[in-house]
Amino acid sequence: MAIDSDHGAFVEKFLLRPPSSSHDLPLSGLTFAVKDIFDVAGRVTGFGNPDWARTHPAAESTAPAVSAILNGGATSIGITVMDEMAYCINGENKHYGTPRNPCAPDRVPGGSSSGSAVAVAVGQADFSLGWFARDPAILNRVGRVLLQLPDTGPVVPTQLIIAEDCFRFSSVPSSRVKQVLVGSVEKVFGGHVIKHANLGDVVKDKVPSLNSFLDKGNPSEEYIIPSLAALSTADRLLERYEFKRNHGEWVSTVRPDLGPGIGERIWAAVRSTDENVDVCHSVMTELRAALTNLLGDFGVLAMPTVPGDPPKLQTDPTTLHNFRARAFSFLSIAVVSGFCQVTIPLGMYDNLPVSVSLLAKHGSDGFLLNLVETLCDTLKEHVGKL
Repeated sequence: MAIDSDHGAFVEKFLLRPPSSSHDLPLSGLTFAVKDIFDVAGRVTGFGNPDWARTHPAAESTAPAVSAILNGGATSIGITVMDEMAYCINGENKHYGTPRNPCAPDRVPGGSSSGSAVAVAVGQADFSLGWFARDPAILNRVGRVLLQLPDTGPVVPTQLIIAEDCFRFSSVPSSRVKQVLVGSVEKVFGGHVIKHANLGDVVKDKVPSLNSFLDKGNPSEEYIIPSLAALSTADRLLERYEFKRNHGEWVSTVRPDLGPGIGERIWAAVRSTDENVDVCHSVMTELRAALTNLLGDFGVLAMPTVPGDPPKLQTDPTTLHNFRARAFSFLSIAVVSGFCQVTIPLGMYDNLPVSVSLLAKHGSDGFLLNLVETLCDTLKEHVGKL
């Protein structure tokens, strides 16, 4: 498939129809794309790398997530490009090509689910795994199928906490993201639900195990919140540990051809030790408890998805390293705590896409999906007035 027709989103295109043609199914009539990390029976799962595909047999069964979506009535249209071994957030792939960011063609599309994001963004699919949808209503429907959640009515948050320090560190003006969200929440739920907190202070005070990493989080860089930089360090150690445990033997044996940058990071993971892993697990427990105490059962945390602009394609490794350090200081909040997170696009600023992320406590996926759907129309109204 030529990159011009699908923005290079797909590794392979095909139709995989649901087992039932009933129009009463929750996802009937919708199309979806599958990230090349999910098994489809009879097909070799590529995991973003041709050496992985070469050394693995065809899947004997279809992944439960894909089966659930098919049984829900949706039709798969193919397999999407991803970062090699899902070990990057840029979305660039030297083997299968880099899906083109339709909003900013000179920028990375983001990863590791780059093709899945692009396939939805350009209208090739209604939604995709790992998990993008063209609107919040579809996101909600898909989530309820995947997580086997009952349908519920509109929800009202007890509080929506603005992570003020995170918004201060964002390169996008507060008026363009934070105030759009605040205005929408005030209109839909009332201003009394809006609260404010410095997330870095909460993490520093309530996650004592992070003290082991506070001097390892690039404190010399003024644009990083120290406690969140330390959290990013703990997250990176955990990711290395889990990657090595799951894939280290294969990497060491096969020595796959890996792209620039990602190859160095994968080998660093394979050669890493288990030092501080127990401390990292304590960080996970403490962070979940701290955020649960902060938000309660029906509270929401609002923050920028990432603090800076997406890097340009083929950016030099040093600049990419700095971007990842800043990005993971925000992304690690949900990853380490296990909280659910939905990212909401809010149009363009300075010719680049912007978004806001909402987080709710672990296990509150249905609540958060409903909340985002409830806010959607009002958010669109506020963005349209800018």
